[in-house]
Amino acid sequence: MDRLPARLWTDALIRRASLAGASAFVLQHGDDERGDVLIKVARLDGTAAAYVPSMNLEGERIFLNLAVQGIGPDERAVDEYVRRAKARDSDLWIIEIEDREGRHFLTEAVEEAAP
Repeated sequence: MDRLPARLWTDALIRRASLAGASAFVLQHGDDERGDVLIKVARLDGTAAAYVPSMNLEGERIFLNLAVQGIGPDERAVDEYVRRAKARDSDLWIIEIEDREGRHFLTEAVEEAAP
């Protein structure tokens, strides 16, 4: 099954966040059709999380919470990762969600760090 165009997918993510009372912003507009998406979730308390697309063992698209790789929860560390990712890939979409509950609003499976 083909993926949705990146523009449509990001619009839907932003809409879900907005409907739930969170704020979401496009920090970098990537390729409308095939750009990957990095999602930063700021909890507005100095902590944040970053999520990037990945594949599971069955070849399905999932998202990886970069805390699995030791990035975060300090918002400065997440921002540094986002800055480097932005510099590496001009086709990358970067979406920031501001939500005190730390919700990511992804409908795909998410691999989280062990507590």
